[in-house]
Order: sequence, then structure tokens, then C-alpha cells
Amino acid sequence: MINNEVMETIIRRRSTRKYRPEQIGQEELETIIEAGRYAPSGGNLQNNHLIVIQNPQILSELEKLVEREFAGMEYREDLYSSVKNSIRKSLAGGYHFFYESPTLVIVASPKDYPNNIANASCVLENMMIAAESVGAGACWINQLHWLDENENVRAFEEKLGLKKEETVVGALSLGYRAEEAQPLPRKGNPVDYIR
Repeated sequence: MINNEVMETIIRRRSTRKYRPEQIGQEELETIIEAGRYAPSGGNLQNNHLIVIQNPQILSELEKLVEREFAGMEYREDLYSSVKNSIRKSLAGGYHFFYESPTLVIVASPKDYPNNIANASCVLENMMIAAESVGAGACWINQLHWLDENENVRAFEEKLGLKKEETVVGALSLGYRAEEAQPLPRKGNPVDYIR
């Protein structure tokens, strides 16, 4: 394997779930957002929409809304384990679904576009790698995707600029790490070579 700075950043990157309260620097933020903006997209359509939220009051309102909506959901054993976890934590109160990060980036894409998940995933991955490269922490956040059809959450997001014809594919918590990650060992995904 060729080892270079890009590969070292990719291998070193881990999800951050504890953040310092101070806001990420503007230069670091712009670098991360630019990495997302220049992610590859099918047909080079570049039709993803990023909504960057740094306003503490808006983040607090969104956090409370998400907690309320998850707490109102029916808990069923056949639900995806992370959805069940979100419901449990919401019922207990104090659910910080984006880990109290000072920045949350929502990534949306046209609902009717068949490649929306793939394209938005490239945006999120680029931003996670860029965050690592500038000394920031990031974590992919799924809760807004799971609540994409929830009318209360949608109405709130539309006030922030989400368009009716868009779907929220994911979000990214972003900030400076409160502690260094203690990464679990990784072996990488399996690969079969057919030569």
C-alpha cells in the first residue's frame, strides 16, 4: 500500500462523540464545507444542499424537538437498534442526539433523485475526512434522516431552509474533540480480488 497524508488521515479518522463547547474556527469550517461541496455526484449534478447550524438557540430547539418526537414513537422490537436506542434515550430525557457539538451540518438531496443517498454520503464522508485533516472531530448523525417524514421536524427544518422537495440524508456533528478517541481496532472491510 502507498502511504501518504491522505491515507493516514483516512485511517486515523474516528467518530467524535464528546465535544468542547467552543465553536470551530471559521477557516476550519470553510475547509470542511468546501470538501463537502466538492464531493463527487452522479452525472456531476452537485444537487446536495448543506445547512450549517451554529446558532445555540436553534440547536437547542432542534434537540428538544427531536427528543420529543422520538419519545412519542412506538417502541417495537423489530425497529433498527439505533432507532430503539433513540427512543429509549428520549424517554429518559436529556437526549443529545448530536453529542452537544457546537455545529450541525444537515445534508439534503432531492427526494425524487435516485442517487440521492450515494451523493449525500460522499458529501458526508468528504467532510469527515476534512474535519480530521484540520484537527476537528465529526460524527455522522442519522436521527434527522430517520425523522425525515415527521411533519414537526420537517416544518422546523424548512424554516431553516430545507426545501419541500428535499430529503434529509444525514447530518454531521462538528467541533473540537473534548478527548482523544480511543479507537477500536479496525481490520477493514473484506476484499475479494478477481484477477
